[in-house]
Amino acid sequence: MPRIFVYIVHKAGVADDSAAEMIAAARKIDVGQAPVAVAAGWGADFDAVCESLRGSFAEVWKIGNEALGYPNAELVRPALVKVLPAGSILLMPHSHFGTDLAPGLSIKMNAAYAPDVMDIEVLDKTTLKLVRQEFGGQVSAHVRCDISTGAVLTIRPGAFKPVESAPANGTVIDQSAQVGVLTARRRYIETIAAETGDVDITKFPVLVSIGRGIEEQDNVSIAEDLADALGGAVSCSRPVVDAHWMEKSRQVGSSGKTVKPKVYMACGISGSFQHLAGIKGSPFIVAINKNPKAPIFRVADVGITADILEFLPELTAKIRESAKGRVSRAAIQARTSADESDAGRPVLRELVKR
Repeated sequence: MPRIFVYIVHKAGVADDSAAEMIAAARKIDVGQAPVAVAAGWGADFDAVCESLRGSFAEVWKIGNEALGYPNAELVRPALVKVLPAGSILLMPHSHFGTDLAPGLSIKMNAAYAPDVMDIEVLDKTTLKLVRQEFGGQVSAHVRCDISTGAVLTIRPGAFKPVESAPANGTVIDQSAQVGVLTARRRYIETIAAETGDVDITKFPVLVSIGRGIEEQDNVSIAEDLADALGGAVSCSRPVVDAHWMEKSRQVGSSGKTVKPKVYMACGISGSFQHLAGIKGSPFIVAINKNPKAPIFRVADVGITADILEFLPELTAKIRESAKGRVSRAAIQARTSADESDAGRPVLRELVKR
């Protein structure tokens, strides 16, 4: 089996949560081989990222170059080609940056390319079976991937649940000298932060997120009632913003906000990779959708097949009216603000059972 590498996305000295998901995906390919982290960047923040990765990876390959101070796929691509051994398998998140970087990289590496992978099965030493989704998640496509000359795979956010493991106490290996001079035809100018809006959804431990299933603006109040009962806020997917039913500041996804709640309720949301890319921190996900084949169910901890216009009011009423053993808003906020990674999960389990 060829060596397996995980490309680490990072920002402001912190590795993206997707790193743990990439490890889980790599283990599906070879449980006996520890994946190698590879990161590109520049400066003190980048050095801190590489050091932090030692806790999760036995080896961390560091590519430091002043030109890589801002993640530019046009520069990262040739850097990786010079550093990665022939025949390598490289995993990276299926994000805007990943879809910019991966296709051209696979060509330069003479390797197979498969985007938006949701599951992996090893058929033999040179063949993987990959599961992808097409037609907006209505069809699961099973793809045979020849990895005899290597592969570049982008992994859908949330498709592979992180698994706990003992600290790796790994080694940082500086590969910067192999890169040489990097030049590009495009350059970073500035970052314009999105407006916060009336409510900052990134600050709430509980989010009730709505999609097309809410059907019309007048129904948004149904989600607002549930969010109020849970001590959370209402967020949404892009179709709701495009329909002008909620502000852009409430959108979760690659073109909206990135959130890290303890509990995320996806109500009438199909579960496209663009939306899932905005959910970080492995929250407890409850998916409610009347389509039993909706992609969101693949990443949910609890899946409920129901019409949200009927289910949400009943759930809200049950939460508010239950007397004995009722979970109060204060209790939810206390549990979901705890430091434990599974905080808030017992609360939702109790609510869903009712």
